[in-house]
Amino acid sequence: MKLTWLRVFAFAALSFAAGSMITARFMALPKVEAQSKQVYELRVYHTLPGRLPALLSRFRDHTVTIFNRHDMKSVAYWTPEDAPLKDNELIYILAHPSREAATKNWDAFRNDPEWQKVSKASELDGKIVEKVDSTYMDPTDFSKLK
Repeated sequence: MKLTWLRVFAFAALSFAAGSMITARFMALPKVEAQSKQVYELRVYHTLPGRLPALLSRFRDHTVTIFNRHDMKSVAYWTPEDAPLKDNELIYILAHPSREAATKNWDAFRNDPEWQKVSKASELDGKIVEKVDSTYMDPTDFSKLK
């Protein structure tokens, strides 16, 4: 009788271990990352004196929505904390599927009838942007953004 219970216990333990190993194998699927040529674009807008609020309104109310329509993904937007930059700069990062796509995205954006209408209407009180700096960037191998 003792030997039978020992066999039952050994069989149960072996079954449990085998089941656990099989489950663990399926639960620990290898991490798969898509190979992407995604590129990030850092843009800094320098506004004319007193025009930053108009630029921020234009972005908040229209520009970001139009960006989305043209596959221009907003990563983040910032304004500097310290003077004199805090009064006339908007800094932001966009993500594009590739550098080539970025060029096409910007062309489509500039030709978008809604953008043309919004841009013209927002500058009725005068020009907003003095200059724009643009830098395309690739994430490093240790970056959380890929």
